[in-house]
Amino acid sequence: MTQIATVERILDGKYAEISVPRKSACGHDCEECAGCGVSGAAVHARAVNTIGARPGQKVVVESSTQKMLGIVALVYLIPVVLFILGYAVAFALTRSVAVEYTAAVLGFLLGILFAIRYDRKLRDKGGLTFTIVRLF
Repeated sequence: MTQIATVERILDGKYAEISVPRKSACGHDCEECAGCGVSGAAVHARAVNTIGARPGQKVVVESSTQKMLGIVALVYLIPVVLFILGYAVAFALTRSVAVEYTAAVLGFLLGILFAIRYDRKLRDKGGLTFTIVRLF
């Protein structure tokens, strides 16, 4: 996956801190919508600076699409799967609607906690790796 980023600062001879504009499904056509209020949000990340880019330059960065899709699937699907699993297990054990809903919500919350823990662990390990491939 390729994106356009801005080099914020040089970390050392091999890495640079980049700022990547956050993308969303809406396409940020804010003149038409103005519903989300997220305009201008950016993600800061570390990128391998293979071309010697300098602060302030616009660059094209590349990341592993397969790894990104795996992370997205894990973070978004696990809470939903645990929600359904919690409901199904409670449904099999009891016919109390309150217990079924409680088990479903607890499963969802467990999935959210897992996603948060996974995100922190991934961030500590260096997260998703970007590589600066060329100037924009």
